[in-house]
Amino acid sequence: MNCETAKTIKLSSILDQMGACKIRTFNHEIWYLSPFRKEQTASFKVDLRKNLFYDFGEGFGGNVLDFMMRYYQCDIPNALKILREDFNSFSFQQQPTAVLDEETEQKKSYEITTVQTLSNPVLLDYLKSRKLNLELCRNYSCEVHYQLNGKNYFGVGFKNDQNGFEIRNKYVKICLGKKWFTHLKNESKSVVILESWSDFMALLTLHPKLEKTHDFVILNSLVLSSKIDSIMERYERVFLTLDSDEAGTKATQKLLEKGNGKCTDFRKIYSNSKDLNEFLIKKSPVKNNRRL
Repeated sequence: MNCETAKTIKLSSILDQMGACKIRTFNHEIWYLSPFRKEQTASFKVDLRKNLFYDFGEGFGGNVLDFMMRYYQCDIPNALKILREDFNSFSFQQQPTAVLDEETEQKKSYEITTVQTLSNPVLLDYLKSRKLNLELCRNYSCEVHYQLNGKNYFGVGFKNDQNGFEIRNKYVKICLGKKWFTHLKNESKSVVILESWSDFMALLTLHPKLEKTHDFVILNSLVLSSKIDSIMERYERVFLTLDSDEAGTKATQKLLEKGNGKCTDFRKIYSNSKDLNEFLIKKSPVKNNRRL
């Protein structure tokens, strides 16, 4: 991939894959909460016709390569490498973008109003439906109440290392704040890398003894697998438990190559399921092995 080809990749598709919080679409513009910092008022604009961005909070803008270099703190060759390896499923041709009427798009903004211990029966039922241990869920996640479009919502919140929250319930799968990974430390010499918070909860539900014997990295997005090289270097052993689909297999292979022999693909324990949580759900009956 060269620079000219890279510049044809839709910046909005990259931001969506990263989990950037989209706030408003108006004609040929999309406004996001800036992926460069935590904010509650959107200041990051993407021009869909020109495929350019501008961050009003920093007074900085540019094309796809400018964004990748700023976000990943890298030079052009490394930006091209990341685009080629992590975003090559995107079309390299700009697609016509539909023009949206402002009246059909409501301005979107969010505000977190309350963060508390998990207690809502609806959320507890949701976790039970996924066969997750409730005590573990209370220990590692919380109940987040927030406002979006002037309406009140709530969900299970899992915090990442940039103070963003992965929000989940029966109907919602979003991130409030910056998309980032979660690194949980037990001063272990080995680390388990997982794709999602539900897989982490499922693993500990299945194997509770692992909780205090390993460190954990929950990516919260496969895209962030390219950001954990320095973390992997700290450990003597790395266990990979990503999804068994095509994207998870590709990411696993990249991490195995980077691991210089210390990484182990541990997906064999759920080879007939897409991920650990699906494997847990298929096991019947499943009993929580801790008292609440």
